[in-house]
Amino acid sequence: MKKFKSSKESRVSITELMLPSHSNFGGKVHGGHILNLMDQIAFACASKHSQSYCVTASVNRVDFLNPIDVGELVTLKASINYTGKTSMVVGVRVESEKVTTGEVKHCNSSYFTMVAKGKDGKNKTVPGLILKTKQDIRRFARSKERKESAFQRDSKYESANFKVNDFLEFLQGENVMMDFD
Repeated sequence: MKKFKSSKESRVSITELMLPSHSNFGGKVHGGHILNLMDQIAFACASKHSQSYCVTASVNRVDFLNPIDVGELVTLKASINYTGKTSMVVGVRVESEKVTTGEVKHCNSSYFTMVAKGKDGKNKTVPGLILKTKQDIRRFARSKERKESAFQRDSKYESANFKVNDFLEFLQGENVMMDFD
């Protein structure tokens, strides 16, 4: 296995026609169906990069920007944005296309952290990432910062260290009523 790979070597895309069986009562495609497709393509991209079975460790923020209608083509694109020792961040972009007009909409983007597994079920080292473009560097740096921010946020709100009085002012003006001892 290579020690380093470019994101181009692991890119994956899929296109699927959205059928009535994918829709909700409002005639739009279920968000859950799109999430399932996103997880599949993140798995494929991470597995291609690591040449291993991979599992989803986390999904960072999925904002549904535009609805997807039955009859539209949905294209998902995935690439490796960041590599750690055993994990990878896969950027996933979802677009829909109205086949009758060619109109393309950006529906969402998200970041999946995937972990490579060896045959023994333990975490496996993954190839590093070759950064070839300004875009590659931007994506890697953004993923690294997102990872560090999540760690700081988790530490800040850890139950054992949380001090209520430090956050009371922070909650002022919010749609809450405090009723605790």
